Amino acid sequence: MSGAEGAAPKIVLVSACALVDADGRVLMAKRPEGKPMAGLWEFPGGKVETGETPEASLIRELQEELGIDVTAACLAPLSFASHAYETFHLLMPLYVCRRWEGKVRPLEGQELSWVRPNRMRDYPMPPADEPLVAALRDLLM
Repeated sequence: MSGAEGAAPKIVLVSACALVDADGRVLMAKRPEGKPMAGLWEFPGGKVETGETPEASLIRELQEELGIDVTAACLAPLSFASHAYETFHLLMPLYVCRRWEGKVRPLEGQELSWVRPNRMRDYPMPPADEPLVAALRDLLM
């Protein structure tokens, strides 16, 4: 990009996880009121902090958001999203996890839903999450 076109957008790295239960359903979390894109459904996860790997970020976020313990060995990379929002560019690797310790609980006031892959399109999602649904359906159906 030349200077006349403006500065390159800031790249924000966020890791996300498709938790898959024994019935092949995927956990979706509804963004709570007061957060950007409130009311939209997304895969659990969050921003990768400085010095963190995407896997370490997910392990931390899943503990904070859902109260579950996940090991890096149980996180399988599946796909990623690259999406330009108005003020930043989101890069989001998506991992699949089928094994964790503890009971999934909504620790941050978010609504949770276990969703069959063929019903995921029924849940309104942020634009970056939508393309990941096809990869998950292909894997799980």
